[in-house]
Amino acid sequence: MAPALINANPIVYEKKERPARIRQPGDNGFDEYAPELIDQLEIFEHIRDIKDPEHPYSLEDLKVITEDAVEVDDKRSYVRVTFTPTVEHCSMATIIGLCLRVKLMRSLPSRFKVDIRVAPGTHATEDAVNKQLNDKERVAAALENPNLVDMVDECLHPSYE
Repeated sequence: MAPALINANPIVYEKKERPARIRQPGDNGFDEYAPELIDQLEIFEHIRDIKDPEHPYSLEDLKVITEDAVEVDDKRSYVRVTFTPTVEHCSMATIIGLCLRVKLMRSLPSRFKVDIRVAPGTHATEDAVNKQLNDKERVAAALENPNLVDMVDECLHPSYE
């Protein structure tokens, strides 16, 4: 018997159009050797296609993450992503947060401190989830579990829709 889904009928939203971010040599102020600042849109582009662990939709499709829920301070090397589970008793909240953390760990320079949070008031155990997602030892222990790593990798695998 298949396990029961926590949210069997999630609301699927329309995705935002992906803006083009092309800078060409000759653009005013373009310096191909200067470091590029990392901004909110770049972080959102990295995480928008992460798949939900329970459904065949992306976190953006389900509005678990939005561009507005990403905060970046490039000068201080700080990123915060606040996500909203689809239901307040979502058992996959820690997996979703772990997927966000792993994707950003793999995508960003190591100088960045990444803070992953559940949006206030959107999860029954939000404090416990936030503590778990931002504790280095707990994250490291989770990433030693091959079953969890497989689940995270599956969520991070591109879908090519």
